[in-house]
Amino acid sequence: MSKRNEDWWPNQLQLDVLDQNARSSNPLDDEFDYAEEFQKLDLDEVKADIEERLTDSQDWWPADYGHYGPLMIRMAWHSAGTYRTVDGRGGAGGGRQRFAPLNSWPDNANLDKARRLLWPIKEKYGQKLSWADLMVLAGNVAIESMGFKTFGFAGGREDAFEEDKAVDWGPEDEMETWDRFDEEDFLQEPLGASVMGLIYVNPEGPEANPDPEWSAERIRTTFSRMAMNDEETAALIAGGHTFGKVHGSDDPENLGPEPEAAPIESQGFGWEREDTDGPVKGGEMITSGIEGPWTQSPTEWDMGYLNNLLEYEWEPHKGPGGAWQWQPTDESLEGSAEPAHDEEDAATPMMLTTDVALKKDDDYREVIEEFQDNPMKFGMAFAKAWYKLTHRDMGPPTRFLGPEVPEETMLWQDPLPEAEYDTIDDADAAELKETILATDHSVSELVETAWASASSFRESDMRGGANGARVRLRPQRDWEVNKPEQLSQVLDTYREIKADFDESGEENVRVSLADLIVLGGNAAVEQAAADAGYDVEVPFEPGRVDATEEQTDAESFEALNPRADGFRNFQADRDDRPAEEALVDKADLLGLTADEMTVLVGGMRMLDTNYDDSDHGVFTDEPETLTNDFFQNLLGMETEWEETDEEGVYEAYDRDTGEVVWTGTRADLVFGSNSRLRAIAEVYGADDAEETFVNDFVDTWHEVMTADRFDLE
Repeated sequence: MSKRNEDWWPNQLQLDVLDQNARSSNPLDDEFDYAEEFQKLDLDEVKADIEERLTDSQDWWPADYGHYGPLMIRMAWHSAGTYRTVDGRGGAGGGRQRFAPLNSWPDNANLDKARRLLWPIKEKYGQKLSWADLMVLAGNVAIESMGFKTFGFAGGREDAFEEDKAVDWGPEDEMETWDRFDEEDFLQEPLGASVMGLIYVNPEGPEANPDPEWSAERIRTTFSRMAMNDEETAALIAGGHTFGKVHGSDDPENLGPEPEAAPIESQGFGWEREDTDGPVKGGEMITSGIEGPWTQSPTEWDMGYLNNLLEYEWEPHKGPGGAWQWQPTDESLEGSAEPAHDEEDAATPMMLTTDVALKKDDDYREVIEEFQDNPMKFGMAFAKAWYKLTHRDMGPPTRFLGPEVPEETMLWQDPLPEAEYDTIDDADAAELKETILATDHSVSELVETAWASASSFRESDMRGGANGARVRLRPQRDWEVNKPEQLSQVLDTYREIKADFDESGEENVRVSLADLIVLGGNAAVEQAAADAGYDVEVPFEPGRVDATEEQTDAESFEALNPRADGFRNFQADRDDRPAEEALVDKADLLGLTADEMTVLVGGMRMLDTNYDDSDHGVFTDEPETLTNDFFQNLLGMETEWEETDEEGVYEAYDRDTGEVVWTGTRADLVFGSNSRLRAIAEVYGADDAEETFVNDFVDTWHEVMTADRFDLE
């Protein structure tokens, strides 16, 4: 196989993560509208087809207990459970469990069978039902078919057709290893799972030690990284483990290669038994290496899991698959569980180290004891936690589709109030822009405020953005990158403008602070372009509203606090990535392409928006003027660059005089050093390209300002 560029130069900046935003690998027509197609489905019919499939056991993969429900729950859980709050990546969106590396993770062993079992459903409904929606819906139907009422289901997840190259799954070189903790057992960011190739934690216990107390610590860390508190965590574990069993009945050495390593004739099937001829039969299945059910009736919703865990004592032992698991010390449970296949082969309930952890940890134990005493509370907690798990990465409810979307909006969905007034029109917007520009605030201050508000958006989980004006609330107003003191002054001015406008305008016309913040940024960009000799108008769509503190989970929003924002030349001490890599990561979260990232950085530098008011990258004698000076002065050969004693900072020396003329960071110099970014920069640095640069900056600026306006789609 021929070598790729990254093989020759492994430290090369990986811009292909932005190519995912630039091109479509989707084989569907450009005019295809998934939301429109999904609405054509009869969801009751789809669910009936899925439920029928759940009990249609196939010889090529026999159903435990004659019911595929537990397998489908595991598939849905593992599809959604990759979500992590730190960068919003992972989750069920895109249906990326179909692609490497997720399709071949050890924790996803045999989920290829679950998806193949669902193929007749997908085949029947075609593009009206994405794999991403189908996997979650199958989990819901499975739960309901076994006697539990779910909280609801929302469609709207579109399919991806390749893996997400932007996700950092961890530093390890081998699966089921754990080089992601420091000496104090802190899990490095942005990771959520504690082990490479697992969704959450090692079921045997941390580093394969059956230590429940340590396991509880790891559980709390990983589930909190995935947006779950103690009650939600306990509810998910207890509710999920009420169903099904784990598989590890004999030597795991007999397990064949994962799908990505399987031979071509396997057609994407992995983990096949290498010591059997033909299909596996019942107890021959191997998945985790741990063997047994949690309850006596694994295909029924009941209190069996909590009763078994709390009312019996458990001791660790090596199970038949050679892995640590827990067995009851009381012989009364022996043989009490329904057999999975052979009627003569009754089983004994078992527990994982992660189950016993709920009993040994004081806080978790308090929760599960309350659940045991109050089954209704347990049921509601599981229903809501499952709904959150499977919908957390979808963004606000305005994106949710279908007849089963709950009426209630949860705090984790970042609710927004309904506007009880008429929004401003074009004439009002023009008048407000004049008022804003007449204040004492500079172009850079207005731009920085708008950017601080809008650039909090993450396309990964559709959170953040300008709508709601949460930049004025904790925690965003206190973030270092947002210049809290300056931000407060600009917001005070906007509050005065809003009050005057609302009092003096038409009877029911009001302007939100959210709209004012964006409008002020637009006005500043237009002014900077005019000062450069270009008459431009930044598009503006009113309709944003102002969220309240009660609608804002401050702790949850802290996850949006950027570790780096190369557009403002910011990088926090906790971020040890090269600045150019952090810049690309931020651009990807904003959904930008490589050329959009380039034009934005060039414009932001000219608008003088560095978070610390430094001159790094401000390669111009006319700051706050939207020229293409950044590119011309970076690309020109009149200067040469040298690294300074300050880490990540460089100085440009005039070749003739030897004087320092500019300073820059790696987030600036990368546009001259990286061959691909230089090629883009050269387009904007040409003498005849300034107008193109201004227009492209305006278009990209508008894209960021409206990234969260799902109501405009």
